[in-house]
Amino acid sequence: MKTIGLIGGMSYESTVTYYNVINSTINNTLGKHHSAKILMYSVDFEEIYYFMQKKDWDNAANILIDAARKLEKGGADFILICTNTLHLVYDKVQQSVSIPLLHIADALIGKLKRDKVDSVLLLGTKTTMLQHFYTDKLSCDKIQVLLPSVEQMDKLDGIIFDELCVGNINEKSKKELLSVMSSAMEKGVKACVFGCTELGLLVSKNDTDLPVYDTAIIHAITAADMAVLQ
Repeated sequence: MKTIGLIGGMSYESTVTYYNVINSTINNTLGKHHSAKILMYSVDFEEIYYFMQKKDWDNAANILIDAARKLEKGGADFILICTNTLHLVYDKVQQSVSIPLLHIADALIGKLKRDKVDSVLLLGTKTTMLQHFYTDKLSCDKIQVLLPSVEQMDKLDGIIFDELCVGNINEKSKKELLSVMSSAMEKGVKACVFGCTELGLLVSKNDTDLPVYDTAIIHAITAADMAVLQ
């Protein structure tokens, strides 16, 4: 079994999802008392968030590069950045180590293709929704990306950073998110991507009739599958 390196803490709330899903997937695959071999470097998200607010992506990348190098030195076979937004600096981090990084959008695209989904509503932080590092990857694989309104983006961004990242699950915010998804359904959207690893903490697939692709879960399952692949 390969050793999975996790760069977590962005936020710590969703890193728990990664740990649980990877281990449960490994156990379901191998049975008995099997669990995953994991090395985790959990960052202080406040340090990264400071640079994110300033759009200082170089210094944000440096923190992740340091984490990736420590995971490689510790014996990880491949690495996951356990967040969508910081994949903006994916290339810089990948170039800093000799082991592969599993891109969260690649894991998502693989799942969408298997399900023959070619059009999605993308929900996440404003950076993820508006910067091309994420949407272009989907578009290159012929997956149409639909976005919420600017007002809805602002609300989602606030819900993510001010509430979910610090463990605040708010019923009003849940209704806001479901409202965004409902209005998209009325416009003919067939599937929704949670392009933020925290959104699944607020709304589950059982809360809506719109098929949900939770990137945290998809990323984690893909990693677990890679770990046991011979």
